[in-house]
Amino acid sequence: MDILQVLPSSFGYVIFTYLYSWIMLCYLGIKVGAARKKYDVKYPTMYSDKDQVFNCIQRAHQNTLEVYPQWLVFQTIAALAYPLTASVLGAIWVTSRFSYAWGYYTGDPAKRMQGAYGYIGYLGVIIVSIYVALQLLGVF
Repeated sequence: MDILQVLPSSFGYVIFTYLYSWIMLCYLGIKVGAARKKYDVKYPTMYSDKDQVFNCIQRAHQNTLEVYPQWLVFQTIAALAYPLTASVLGAIWVTSRFSYAWGYYTGDPAKRMQGAYGYIGYLGVIIVSIYVALQLLGVF
């Protein structure tokens, strides 16, 4: 069966959302690599005993990686039934991870909350996924 016949054309937006998330992850990883050089934190050391700013940069990346697998699952479930809605929610979440990181990069961990609006996207795809599950079970 041809995947282009199975998926709606609007699923293309979902694919671009995944690509956007890949760009975000690359950006965060590059920032950690640059910070390792700047603050002289050698591999495999995860965190610095001396530099809070490095730890904030590393933590922004690490936290994103911690939540990314769950986001991918819920993003995909939501997108299979509601691709445009999932794409908008996904773009909100991905964009918020930049805001989260930029706030964290200041060295003041409280400023990471500049990305708190990402919960709209994250919780949104979870809610849509629950709705899809209930539809499949015949509740709706």
